Amino acid sequence: MSKESNKLSAREMVAEIKAGRLTSEKLVRDCLTRIAAREDTVHAWAYLDADAALRTAREIDAGGWRGPLHGIPVGIKNIMDTCDMPTEYGSSMYVGHRPAADAACVSLLRKAGAIILGKTVTTEFAMGRAYDTTNPHNPAHTPGGSSSGSAAAVADCMVPLALGSQTGGSTIRPASYCGIVALKPSFNTINPTGVKPIAASLDTVGILARTCDDASLMYEAMTGAGSQAPLAKPPKLAFYRTPQWDYAEAYTKDAIQAAVAALGRVCDIREVTLPAPFEQILKSHNIIRHYEGARAFSYEREHFYEQFSPKAQAEFVKADKRTYAEYIGSVLHARECRRLLQEAFGEYDALVVPSAPGVAPPGLESTGNAIFNQIWTVLHVPAVTVPVLKGPLGLPLGLQLIGAYGADQKLLPCAAWVQSALTSSSTS
Repeated sequence: MSKESNKLSAREMVAEIKAGRLTSEKLVRDCLTRIAAREDTVHAWAYLDADAALRTAREIDAGGWRGPLHGIPVGIKNIMDTCDMPTEYGSSMYVGHRPAADAACVSLLRKAGAIILGKTVTTEFAMGRAYDTTNPHNPAHTPGGSSSGSAAAVADCMVPLALGSQTGGSTIRPASYCGIVALKPSFNTINPTGVKPIAASLDTVGILARTCDDASLMYEAMTGAGSQAPLAKPPKLAFYRTPQWDYAEAYTKDAIQAAVAALGRVCDIREVTLPAPFEQILKSHNIIRHYEGARAFSYEREHFYEQFSPKAQAEFVKADKRTYAEYIGSVLHARECRRLLQEAFGEYDALVVPSAPGVAPPGLESTGNAIFNQIWTVLHVPAVTVPVLKGPLGLPLGLQLIGAYGADQKLLPCAAWVQSALTSSSTS
């Protein structure tokens, strides 16, 4: 086995530990060595306690089998409560804040045998200013956000798995920019208790990994969903440009259309449109996000408003203009679109759509545009991005697949099949 165990997949790590060829302590040390070598460039971590992680690893090595993530180090986005580490939400308001309990998602990971290596950098409250986390492929570019540190840490082999969250595009977009896999699960299938809310009817705990199989492993461990075998036959796919297609860069359009053509040679894929109500679903997402977000931060706005960044304050100015009538109308519109979308999946296994308008933008001020993610967040369906495309400067660009609500464990093998098919076509 390679000395760099941190570069194995999570599934391989579990197998090596179970076979006695790798210890959790060795794995954690290799992850910490990678962090020591790269953190001054990547800036993925808001908090690390190496001694505590190693102590937990030794306890795991000395004890019985704990679960499907036995001995695997994981990163946790710093809007998720941890009882033994600070949870600061990316804000000066909460410096040194120590929650009394773990978020449900963190507790589920510990129960499955995972080691919480540390807290990863988030943008301010997962919606405001960005910090200095960089893209591992090119530090002059953003890793995306708001799950900045989680995506960068996984992409740079600091950890095999990490948790993010998505209210707009905060899991899928950074994964696309950083060249990794991400799952934005079906709404509420991973319990969000203990995650700082922005918009409770949108907020979704997300998974970042380097393979679809690893994302599936983590999802299974946290939800109890059964494992899914690889596809026995090619999936039936639908290519949907979305009403936001014109926001995509020309090279993104070309790359996606080339990928669709390549898929068309090995499976059934057809271009589709969705009914007229979907033309306004992005607007409904934004109204819901603003209306709920303005109220979620009522306490902080009342007592610490001056500590919000100008970016966050500008969001609140827009949010305060949303009316109750607009909000209820948008909630009902989203509900109708969910019904229509579920009907569409009677014919297809997955929709193929863009993950992002383009590659990671230069600079660290902006985390990019979530316009190709927001509609799927408000529609509550699972989304997976796979790193199969390339853009300018060789930067990665994901391709996003969308599944029916609750079909996460069907969507992940489908995404793996698409990734394998496109990888094979590009090398043949």
